[in-house]
Amino acid sequence: MRPGLERIKPPSDGSFIEYIDGSYKVPDKPIIAYIEGDGIGPEVTSSARAVLDAAVEKVYGKARRIVWWELYAGYKAEKLFGSLLPEDTLTGMMMAKVTLKGPLETPIGTGHRSLNVTIRQRLDLYSNIRPVKYFRGVPAPSRYADKINLIIFRENTEDVYAGIEWQAGSREALKVIEFLHREFGIELTPDTGIGLKPISEWRTKRHARKALRYAIKHGRRVVTFMHKGNIMKYTEGAFVNWGYEVALNEFREYVVTEKEVNEQYGGKQPEGKILVNDRVADNMFQQIITRPWDYDVIVTP
Repeated sequence: MRPGLERIKPPSDGSFIEYIDGSYKVPDKPIIAYIEGDGIGPEVTSSARAVLDAAVEKVYGKARRIVWWELYAGYKAEKLFGSLLPEDTLTGMMMAKVTLKGPLETPIGTGHRSLNVTIRQRLDLYSNIRPVKYFRGVPAPSRYADKINLIIFRENTEDVYAGIEWQAGSREALKVIEFLHREFGIELTPDTGIGLKPISEWRTKRHARKALRYAIKHGRRVVTFMHKGNIMKYTEGAFVNWGYEVALNEFREYVVTEKEVNEQYGGKQPEGKILVNDRVADNMFQQIITRPWDYDVIVTP
């Protein structure tokens, strides 16, 4: 059994993926972890594993295959180990490097903290990277579905995902309400639930940095910071400002801002430069439907 594991043993067959000098080294029989999850989790996870196994066999024949390693979270983990998220599971995820995770249920309006949020924070999975792409032949209601080819970067550990909140009427909520009234004159009724929305410069900048590096490496054309800075000026407004700082201070040779394009290049994006701009979320949702070709990499809190 590997150091740090108490009750969950990795497969004797296969080898773990390694991360060396900035790149992953994948053996012929990589150990990849999976968590079935709750609800429909076991069904969809089983199907996903079957698809991945078939894809590997199609490409590599018998030369390579995935060695699956089950880890546990959610109700199955609680039944087996008395914990919704055993430490062995977090350790195993770090050892495996890659984990296929099914959906995990968190009862709404209860004292249980989201397991997804806990996993993100404990493993510092700070960027949620989601490709959004049209596949030919799939029915879609959008007129320009075939023009959609986006990569969305969403910060995973701050903002509402920080999970800093207190139930209405709780001792903690009442203390926060009293503090806000005493120190700032803010009036809140005692039956108010309280949640905080922290957005920091350091976490924002590493998130923006990851998105910009991705755009450069993969030849993307546009990086857009999506936000509600028009309303939340000191959180999401700061997010946008810090994003621009990273782009202009660390990637100046690769980027050009929308303002620069309009003022210096006659409204035409210069060849070989990544356009950096920002959009308020309300406008963004409309524009990715009506003119999706204008957007490429989207960075959000």
